[in-house]
Amino acid sequence: MTADPPPSAGLEAAFLENRDKLLRFLRARGAGEAAEDLVQEVWLKISASRPGPVASPLSYLFRTADLLMIDRFRSTRQADVRDRDWTEINAGDPPGVSAEPSAERRLAAAQEAARVMALLDGLGQRVAAIFRRHRIDGTAQKVIAAEMGISLSTVEADLRIAYRALAEWKDRSQ
Repeated sequence: MTADPPPSAGLEAAFLENRDKLLRFLRARGAGEAAEDLVQEVWLKISASRPGPVASPLSYLFRTADLLMIDRFRSTRQADVRDRDWTEINAGDPPGVSAEPSAERRLAAAQEAARVMALLDGLGQRVAAIFRRHRIDGTAQKVIAAEMGISLSTVEADLRIAYRALAEWKDRSQ
């Protein structure tokens, strides 16, 4: 008498032979980064269960993978809805508190901005102009170099001067 293989041995063998197919199937269905995790879940599910003889092991594996992906999608969607609802309920300012900064904070910020601008102006007109065009206006360094008729390396050097001065100012201010 020969012993019958355990029922899951057929599924496990089919899984091992078709792991890459399952992975491609899940990615094609939109699992993306979660495809590897889902394939692992399929393995865990068939390893832990004893479904009995399965007539079409490959179909069984694809169906299991599909159902796990659907479950994960639903779970993710429900978590997103929960998070969105929680945010909507808890968003906004607490009663009696304004999101606007106080007049004192606005004044302090304006004074600090004036000190930074004075610091930049003290570095020279070209350095200050290059810093403003690049960091405030968002102009590319190449464009600034062409506009001012200077080399790109000069623009980079002037930005380094400005950044170094701002870093030193920040260290002194703290």
